Amino acid sequence: MKELEQRILSEGKNLGNGILKVDGFINHQVDPMLMNACGRELAQAFAGIGATKILTAEISGIAPALATAMHLGLPVVYARKTKPITMPDQVYLTLAPSHTKGRMVELIVSPEYLGGGEKILIIDDFLASGSTIHGLVRLTQTAGSTVVGIGTLIEKTFEGGRRALQALGIPIISLAAVASLENDTITFA
Repeated sequence: MKELEQRILSEGKNLGNGILKVDGFINHQVDPMLMNACGRELAQAFAGIGATKILTAEISGIAPALATAMHLGLPVVYARKTKPITMPDQVYLTLAPSHTKGRMVELIVSPEYLGGGEKILIIDDFLASGSTIHGLVRLTQTAGSTVVGIGTLIEKTFEGGRRALQALGIPIISLAAVASLENDTITFA
C-alpha cells in the first residue's frame, strides 16, 4: 500500500537491531485516516474468507484491527498482556517473545469473548518473526476456533515470520513489506 510505505519512509525511524519505529502514526500516536485506509484495504483483501471475529494483541494491534473490523462489520477481541480483575479466573493464556520489549509477554483472552466454532481473522501491526501471531493462533486453537486469515500493516520479510506461519495454509496479507533495515535505510520488498 503506497500511502503506508510513504509514511514509513517519511516518518519511520530505523533504530537498528531490526526495530522500525512507527510511533508517530501507528504505535503511540495513531493517524485515524491512515488506519481507516489500511482497514479498508485489509477488509477488501479478506472479504470472502467468512471471518466471524477479529483477534489482535494489545496494544498496537488494536487500531488496525478496529479499522478492519469496521469495514467488515465484525467484533474485535484483543489479547491482554496483563489480567485485569474483571476477567474470570480461567482464561486462555500463552507466552510470546516480544522483540521490542526484550522479554516474554503473556497473551490472555477471556473465554467469554473467544469461544469455540469461531472463524478468526488475526490482524496486527507487524509481522516479524511471527511469534506474537503464533501466540494468537494458539489462543484461537485452544478456544476451539479456527484462524482463517492473517493481516498486518507492516511485514519485516527478513525476520522469517511468513515462512513460520505458512504451514497454517491460510492467507497472509501485509500492506507494506520491509525487506531490509540495513545501513540506516528502509528498503521495501
